Amino acid sequence: MANQVLKINDAGWLHAETFRTPMQVGVLANFTMPEDADDCYLEDLVNMWRTHKTFQPPFNYKLRGTAVPRWEVLPDEEIDLDYHLRHSAVPSPGGERELGILVSRLHAMNMDRRYPLWECHVIEGVAPGRWSLYIKVHHSQIDGVGGIRMARRMFTTDPDARGLLPPWAVGTHGVDQSGLPPKEKKTDVAVRSGGGRLGAVTGAVRSTAAIGGALARTYRESAIGSGDDLRAVPYRAPKSILNGRISKPRRFATQAYPMDRVRQVAKAADGSLNDVFLALCAGALRRYLIEIGELPKQSLTANVPVSVRAGDGAKVGNAISFLYAKIGTDIEDPVERVKAIHESTRLGKERLPKAGAGAMDIYTAGLMGPFLGQAMLGVGGIGRPASNIVISNVPGLQETRYIEGSTMEEYYPISLLFHGQALNITAVSNASMFCVGFTGCRDTLPSLQKIAVYMGEALAELEDALGVTWTA
Repeated sequence: MANQVLKINDAGWLHAETFRTPMQVGVLANFTMPEDADDCYLEDLVNMWRTHKTFQPPFNYKLRGTAVPRWEVLPDEEIDLDYHLRHSAVPSPGGERELGILVSRLHAMNMDRRYPLWECHVIEGVAPGRWSLYIKVHHSQIDGVGGIRMARRMFTTDPDARGLLPPWAVGTHGVDQSGLPPKEKKTDVAVRSGGGRLGAVTGAVRSTAAIGGALARTYRESAIGSGDDLRAVPYRAPKSILNGRISKPRRFATQAYPMDRVRQVAKAADGSLNDVFLALCAGALRRYLIEIGELPKQSLTANVPVSVRAGDGAKVGNAISFLYAKIGTDIEDPVERVKAIHESTRLGKERLPKAGAGAMDIYTAGLMGPFLGQAMLGVGGIGRPASNIVISNVPGLQETRYIEGSTMEEYYPISLLFHGQALNITAVSNASMFCVGFTGCRDTLPSLQKIAVYMGEALAELEDALGVTWTA
């Protein structure tokens, strides 16, 4: 395959990119070195990785064209590894704050389209015996679920494994070095539902009808309202400080909680883990906005990405759609807030058409068309927002993972921002931990760390209201 034309949804992220809104996603993984690591451990690791000059998709893709963008697969010898792989250190004596500052700056920088659109940073000096790995890739090449599936291939479950391939030599198509047996591939339900060609045609007709009906209903209710206090639709969200024009600098903050703690709360609240996560985000935002005198009377609306990826492969490109949900920032009682969120997300899921992954690309293009159009025209963040915030919960790595004997302790997602959306909160599970990454506009949210801290306090408040006690 010499060239691959991008799907319309993937191309949209390229067309929407500006100097102040780089459209890239990333991950910050924090590791503890093995007990036998010496002072040269990280230097040796980086030097070993530099010897691997074979590249798998998307790490060997270079962008060609503008009106109709396409990926050109570069031969290995044309990729400058020294440009993409960086070895960095935070200022002594190091610390989480210094790491956050460095990653915030790295993530704010646009990637040069003359090169494959990725960077890999090995970072030392955070704490004795600790190091971090920051990787960023353009969002036109991968989404959150695809990134996790690629991570499963990159990192091993064997703490004694050595000499593993670096991320770019694994990619989406390289050797699976996880040490786990391959999962059974799932087939697109819409394609499987019929028998032979007639079934496929019937499924396509039904998918088209479902998509058309869902989009028509959504935009009708966007224009006149849904008539239901808990049913969220695009462009009916209240105006807030989160939804103006943004600047280029970023802030990044993190929080991590034991997964069993969050599950315990979800069980007590008779809701899902995602309901609780949305409620924690809402609790933190409610407190922050009250503190600065900017809480809208109407509930904030969240844009919640939903994976529509068929099978278990981490293919290049995006396979997501979106639902809208009200997150109860107008509700003081934390338990009632969870109940309201549960109902609102149920209504949001009900709106999604029953269609195969390929047809869902068309639905997503229709749903996101107005937003991407605003971004391309440079008018995002001026009128009423489609939603107030993007909140995503991505199923992550279930087992403890390692690279060259180093234990992955946390795995934090870092997302993108755009005019009209100054904050993104994304969670990923990592073994026994629930890791949350907060990506914000530095000027809009100069106290982003407060929102992260308030999320932990919102969790404690919800536990108290439910009569739940967490014991590690």
